Amino acid sequence: METNPPDRQDLKPANATIDWLLDSDPAIRWQVLRDLTGAPPEEVAAERAKVATEGWGARLLALQGADGLWGGAAWNHGWNSTMHVLWLLRHLGLDPAGAEARHAVGLVRDHVTWQGCGPPEADDNPFFAGETEPCINGQVAMAGAYFGQDVGSLVNRLLGEQLADGGWNCEAPQRSTRSSFNTTICVLEALFEYERATGGRPEVTGARLRGQEYLLERHLFRRRSTGEVIARDRKSGTDWTRFAFPTWWHYDVLRGLEHLRRSGVKPDDRVEEAIALVVSKRDRTGRWPLDTVYPGLMPVEMEETEGRPSRWNTLRAWRVLEWYAGYRPA
Repeated sequence: METNPPDRQDLKPANATIDWLLDSDPAIRWQVLRDLTGAPPEEVAAERAKVATEGWGARLLALQGADGLWGGAAWNHGWNSTMHVLWLLRHLGLDPAGAEARHAVGLVRDHVTWQGCGPPEADDNPFFAGETEPCINGQVAMAGAYFGQDVGSLVNRLLGEQLADGGWNCEAPQRSTRSSFNTTICVLEALFEYERATGGRPEVTGARLRGQEYLLERHLFRRRSTGEVIARDRKSGTDWTRFAFPTWWHYDVLRGLEHLRRSGVKPDDRVEEAIALVVSKRDRTGRWPLDTVYPGLMPVEMEETEGRPSRWNTLRAWRVLEWYAGYRPA
């Protein structure tokens, strides 16, 4: 696989690409304005406010029941449950301080439990207390921290489940000793969101840094033991070189890079192969395809069909390349 870093001119989107991204939903537009165009903060904020009242965000909010539930469940095997919709709303960038978010999240906090959606011992747990599986709890803690909820006890549980290799595994209750990329990325995103929301604690930051090293030591998609590319995820059979959005609980290389970017990691030679992979997927118009769609019931259809250019993947890929370019010498 190619490992040469891309030329610097390959790391900046053209105006036509920016225009295509802006011709979209407010959830994408505000992030493009903030991350790719350097628009004034007031312009970004005005566009972000539309997430609650227009497009995908407004449609998701309208699907919530009076009991606080989406899809009639705290969690399910599809993608339309309360947990999955909160995951989406966080990625859309619904403003946590807005009235719409405070109302919706308040209903979840006050009414939703894990009754019938997890192990029996978690039935009476309030939603933001989570259940027992670190992968699910990571997603709950990430959304909870973003929306200003108290997830401190859930974060403490996740800290206690970090394995010796620096990562996490969804089979921690069964005493697994080897980490999973899928679970690790879900927990890392939660720890970072918790740090942003609360100012952090040394033990949380330390755990996150060890988890990031887990990814970096493996160049984001190689076996540490042999250096071989991990062709398929053992649990799901998915290919980590194929980029999806939404990713849900699945890991892929772009998702790993996005976490490193958000958490302010200075890229070193351990990310260069992953960056080259991202560049290799760009088409001649500066867009990235939706490589794969994970089967399941979506609450709101957002993306183009599999194989077509994807605004979400294009936005995420350009952010990663600009992060990488920002640390490269001119």
